Amino acid sequence: CPGGGLLHSYLLGLIILLASIICALCALVYVSMQGTISNPGPRKSLPKILYTRLLLYFPEFIWAVVGAVWVSDNSVQCEKTVINGVIGTVIASWIIIIFTVIGVVIVFDPLGGKKTFYLPDGVSRNLESSQSGQLLYNVKSSATRVWEKRIRLLCCCIVQDDDHRVAFTSIAELFRSYFSDTDLVPSDIAAGLILLHQEQDKMENCPKEPEEVLCHSPSSLVTDDLDVELENAAHYMLFAAAAYGWPYYVYTNPYTALCKLNGDCCRNRPTDSEITGGDRHNFHFGSILKITGLQYRDFIHISFHNKIYEIPFFVALDHKKEAIVVAVRGTLSFEGITQAANYIYRKLINDGILNQAFTIAPEYKLVIVGHSLGGGTASILAIMLRNSFPMLRCYAFSPPGGLLSKSLADYTKHFIVSVIVGKDLVARLSMPNMEDLKRRIVRIVANCNRPKYQILLRGCWYEVFGGDPDDFPTELDGRNQDALTQPLLAEESLMVHRSPSYNALEEEPHLNSPPQYPHLYLPGKIIHVVEECSSRRLCSSDIKYTARWSNETVFSSILISPKMITDHMPDVVLKALNSLSQEHGSCLSCQTREYSPSAV
Repeated sequence: CPGGGLLHSYLLGLIILLASIICALCALVYVSMQGTISNPGPRKSLPKILYTRLLLYFPEFIWAVVGAVWVSDNSVQCEKTVINGVIGTVIASWIIIIFTVIGVVIVFDPLGGKKTFYLPDGVSRNLESSQSGQLLYNVKSSATRVWEKRIRLLCCCIVQDDDHRVAFTSIAELFRSYFSDTDLVPSDIAAGLILLHQEQDKMENCPKEPEEVLCHSPSSLVTDDLDVELENAAHYMLFAAAAYGWPYYVYTNPYTALCKLNGDCCRNRPTDSEITGGDRHNFHFGSILKITGLQYRDFIHISFHNKIYEIPFFVALDHKKEAIVVAVRGTLSFEGITQAANYIYRKLINDGILNQAFTIAPEYKLVIVGHSLGGGTASILAIMLRNSFPMLRCYAFSPPGGLLSKSLADYTKHFIVSVIVGKDLVARLSMPNMEDLKRRIVRIVANCNRPKYQILLRGCWYEVFGGDPDDFPTELDGRNQDALTQPLLAEESLMVHRSPSYNALEEEPHLNSPPQYPHLYLPGKIIHVVEECSSRRLCSSDIKYTARWSNETVFSSILISPKMITDHMPDVVLKALNSLSQEHGSCLSCQTREYSPSAV
């Protein structure tokens, strides 16, 4: 056909080009599988192969353009099947190029070798010149901008105003300082988390000491108090979940939520003066009604006003528990918790919302609830309102771990109850715990003698199908006890520099020297809800839970598990509390029948 000669040359060149690319990729895969994470020696030829593959992108791009031009040429009179075949190859080429560019943008670290210039915040070093100081400043600024762009990309659906930009910058600086002293890529971190999870499961399978088992045997008085608080927590968790509005309701009722909201949300709407913020279709308020089971007249104030430091909340009358409930939604950043609590405090006091509520129900008690960062905000708000309302109670569900000082945490045990489910990550989030996690990742990755691909493949199999944890050979094998306290050479190679926080984890800090990060704790008394027969499978059913009073030391380390995220979700927390509450109710009914006069 006319133009067939050009087509022949194009297809021949495409075959040669694809063969070269396949050879380069095979070489990349083979060389990448050599050595270990901390032993890159067998992979020293990898940069050359990588640059070779990079050079092949230029003819690949040119050939894709040539194919597109040939396809768009109307003078070519070839068979339809030939043209469709060429169109398919052109589309495939462009898809590969586009996805490759996207992958490079996501994975590529624009800082590169600049990490070697990092200095930790608060550490001074005599720089030889102002030029060196400017270089250090530029490197830190570049790192902050990189992390800020990544966070903006992840939060692309959020309106970008001044408050959000301030929060994004603060979060970016936190990530920059946290990752500045390591030379780990995301796959290294994934391998480290897999190894830590298996090591952790080995420890959990070890038999416990008798003293450790006995220390969890509560007295009857403590058990009765726990049962009461669990029943209250199950009730008030509905309010904390309702603060999320329609997203939570749709998430928990994916098939029927929209139909129910469309049918009911136009009825029984409170006056516009009682609602602040946008709820154009009444979906938020309709969801709150569905979740809590309250009537529209039970709501004193509803705010859907949602900015980073000005978060949604509502105030409602709970006639079942004779309480005025303030339910708080979470905020975007840890730094915003205090500012959000101040915002709600001003609304409750200055705008007379609580006065209005107690005018209607003067005999009711005040209860503040929230989940996740909303639980942290509720805790701070409870502390601020404590003097004005001495009988106040607060239920913080899955609050962030690094929240209160030791003295303030002890003070809140009189009026705050925190509820934590399983291996919840957020309840263990604090800078000392994060530094400890980084140290453990670096150490276990450096000590493992297996290639990274084996760790990842076996780890994926273990997470999905279970089985026994792998016994990976490590450099720790055969070392005496004194040597175990010293960092390995491989471990040193993964640290760009020895940060003070990392050193503090290796050796005992001096008594007179302040810690790099202050130790902060969960608010109030802590109820820890765990699975009786914990299953690693995410899809496991018929889960039975048990609960006990716990202390803050239990949450002094981050636990790696597939459920470290799911245990934090509000529906999982509500399910666990409802299960315990129903079990307690059934036990009470059994005891009532057993000791009834008719039975006697």
